[in-house]
Amino acid sequence: MKRILLLYISNNSGHHRATMAIEEALYSLSPEIKVMNINCFNYTNPMLEKVINSVYNKVIKIKPEVWEYLYDNPKIVRRSKKLRRLIHKFNSKKLKKLIYNFKPEAIACSQAFPCGMVADFKKTYALDIPLVGVLTDYYPHSYWMYDNINGYVVPSEQAKKRLVDNGVEKDKVFVYGIPISPTFSNNHDKEFILKSLHLEPDVPTILIMGGGQGLGPIEDLVFAVNTIEKPFQIIIICGTNKKLKKWLEKRKTLFKKKMAILGYTKQINILMDIADLLVTKPGGLTTAEALTKSLPVVIVNPIPGQEAKNTEFLLSEGVAVRARNTLDAAILIEDLLNTTGKLNKMKKAALKHAKPQSAVDTAKLLLNLVQ
Repeated sequence: MKRILLLYISNNSGHHRATMAIEEALYSLSPEIKVMNINCFNYTNPMLEKVINSVYNKVIKIKPEVWEYLYDNPKIVRRSKKLRRLIHKFNSKKLKKLIYNFKPEAIACSQAFPCGMVADFKKTYALDIPLVGVLTDYYPHSYWMYDNINGYVVPSEQAKKRLVDNGVEKDKVFVYGIPISPTFSNNHDKEFILKSLHLEPDVPTILIMGGGQGLGPIEDLVFAVNTIEKPFQIIIICGTNKKLKKWLEKRKTLFKKKMAILGYTKQINILMDIADLLVTKPGGLTTAEALTKSLPVVIVNPIPGQEAKNTEFLLSEGVAVRARNTLDAAILIEDLLNTTGKLNKMKKAALKHAKPQSAVDTAKLLLNLVQ
């Protein structure tokens, strides 16, 4: 029986959704396979996970420019090398137990930290287990660069070029896309879904998302878009942000537009099918899902670092427009709703970059490595 280990960090994250998509694809291709899908931070050092998540969230909220400075800064990458190796060594006891007990024949990581930890582990213990780095953003930062990674799954030719320019062998880089659930290949009855949400079938629908945690200026955004005169309706996904959901539900009657307010949901594929426009922070998974559904994007409040790089990619490919603030977002939305030619052009551009088979292709790569 083939055994594959998948490692991610942070539950309810894009990294986790990517490994879940790969796991789903692996079982569809090889039902007898054994897959272990683990939050690497939580497994090796739960206290460190809490500290890092807490610090990261505070930095992003209070001092985003600090994260912008740290992200892919060659000086920081170089200076933090010893610290990273020390953390890897500290966590290696549990990782060793996991690998020796489960005996994986291939390992895939959807985030650079566990990928680096396994790469160092392989070197220390002279292990020959195939290791694949699966990128979940459109820019491969320097923390992904390790000699003994056997393959990289990347979302675009630009990402491949950056890895190759940094010394990775060309035939080790596979442009399969960010792994998203195979369910995104399915289409749904738009009218039926809209009716189930008590929305109109013949009115443009705007989908507002703030990632799995419902981040971003969603309250201000809802007020801003309600100033638009043109008829449309709104679906808001609050993720795990219960405070936001409660706030919106309490004020629902104040808004002119029809709204469906949802919490954390696994039905993103269905909701993207019925939307005409997506307003969001450009997380890698959300971006890949939107491209697959040919959904134009209005970008609001991208996080410095990974989301800023995703924004650059989307703007360069004509898939998105970027709002400077929530009022600017309302102006851009109104313009797109009034200019169907522009909206259709963005839809076509999105479809050019759609990779609905990304998880299946990644799963096939892993299965080939264990043969």
